[in-house]
Parts: sequence; structure tokens; C-alpha cells
Amino acid sequence: MRIVLIRHGQPHIALDPRTGHAGFVDYIDNYEAAGLSPSSLPPKELADLLQELSHVFASDRPRSRQSAERLAPHAEMTVDPLFAEAPLASPRLPLVQMAVPKWAVVSRILWHAGFHPEIENPRQARQRAGRAADILIARARKAGAAALVAHGYFNWMIGRQLRNRGFRRTGTHQARYWNTVVYEDKHDRHES
Repeated sequence: MRIVLIRHGQPHIALDPRTGHAGFVDYIDNYEAAGLSPSSLPPKELADLLQELSHVFASDRPRSRQSAERLAPHAEMTVDPLFAEAPLASPRLPLVQMAVPKWAVVSRILWHAGFHPEIENPRQARQRAGRAADILIARARKAGAAALVAHGYFNWMIGRQLRNRGFRRTGTHQARYWNTVVYEDKHDRHES
């Protein structure tokens, strides 16, 4: 039983502009709405890995859905907001200008520290990751494998759920586009 977690390809948006906190609010919205960059192609070995699957899951964000379509055009797709990225909020830091990736790191740290105004908090996101893991495990039990094309941080959260349930990880979660991590049930591995 195998579960493949894939981060979407590169979105069609500038990736590292410098901005202040108000600009980062707009950037978050624009990033969520951005589709896949036309030049972002999945690695051949990743497409080969999913070739035999008849079904893939994707979050409802355009970059994720379009990545799944590009990666596995032959497969039926279930699109669900359950698989969306754990949200970020822009901290109000007047006069501070940073590149967007630095804003994202600061925002994620503050999110864990309790800054989550009007967005999902870490406990809620962990619960959602648990529900996502349940769905993927059910599909893998039925079909032998499941694949999700979603988002880097939320994939990591799902991965923690899978490891807590006895899955072994191959690969590491990284902030790279098309990053792929495979989880296999330790028990299935011993039985075969």
C-alpha cells in the first residue's frame, strides 16, 4: 500500500518580490488564485511513477489542479478543498520590507506561535490533515496506491499523520516544485 504526496508545479506568479506587510496580504491572495506556469513541467520519472494510477487527488487551488492534470492526464481526478495549503496571515510589521519567501517563513512561525486571525489555526489544520490521511489510506487500501497533488506544508502535515499510523517515508518534504514523497505501509511491506 503506497501513498504519493506531490507538491504542485511552479505557479504563474513572480516568486520573490520585495514587499511590505500590506503587499504580502495581496500576494497571498494572488498566489492562491494563480494557475500553473506554462513552463513548469513535471519530471519524467514522476509522470512514470503515476502512469499506472487511474485516479489522483488534488486540492482545489488552480496550481494544484492544473499540476495534477499535467502530471496524470489519463487519470480521473478528485478535487477537494480539504487538501488546500495550511493558511498564512500577514503579520502587521510596519516599515519592514522583505522578499515574499521570508514573509512566508515569518508568517508560518507566527502561525504556530498563535497568530492566525480569522484563518484556520494549527490544531484545526492538523485535524484536517488527519481527515486527508484517512481518505488517502482508504483509496490506497482499495487500489493499492493513492496520489495527492497539493501543497508543500500541508503535504508535510499529512505525512506526519501517515508516519503516526505506521507508514514509512521515502524522500523528504522540501519547498521544491514537484517535490515527491512516497509513504508505504510498514505492515504491508513485511507481509509481502
